[in-house]
Parts: sequence; structure tokens; C-alpha cells
Amino acid sequence: MNKEPTSLSAGDAASVAVRHLTELTTREPVGVTSVSPTDEGWLVEVEVIEDRRIPASADMLGLYEVEIDLDGQLLSYSRTRRYARGASDPGREP
Repeated sequence: MNKEPTSLSAGDAASVAVRHLTELTTREPVGVTSVSPTDEGWLVEVEVIEDRRIPASADMLGLYEVEIDLDGQLLSYSRTRRYARGASDPGREP
């Protein structure tokens, strides 16, 4: 019997991805920076606090890509960037 995949909304996919990443890394999420549909499900970018510093503006953050399927199951995750909170452009390096 074929099970129909659950159709996650972008918001639901973001929430599920944050939950998976938090469980795996035990890092505190700051927020979701992007959500994109893929052929297999969703690709979600999540910013997390990697290292707390004093003052908080000196915290080290990480940007993770989390890929989930249409049922919300984790397919993969990886850190794509690590940077200081105060960095003017946390985007990808060329």
C-alpha cells in the first residue's frame, strides 16, 4: 500500500527543520533565513548560536541547511557558514 506524502506548508517545513536541527546539534536557533521547495521536499536555512560571548553582539552564529522530505523526515543537514553576530554580511562567500 502506497502512503500519500503529507503536504507540508513552508511554515510547517521551517518548524520541523528547526526541531530536527535543535535535536541533533543542541544549539539554540535564532531563526529561519530561507525556505525553498525541492523535488524531495524542502530545503530550510536555519541560523543558530554556535558560541555565546559577552557582549551578545560578539556571539558566533552558524547557518545550517536542513533538507526534509514531504513527510517532514530529515534527509540531511550541514553547516554552510560560521560568523560573528555583528558581521555586516553573513551571506555566502564568493
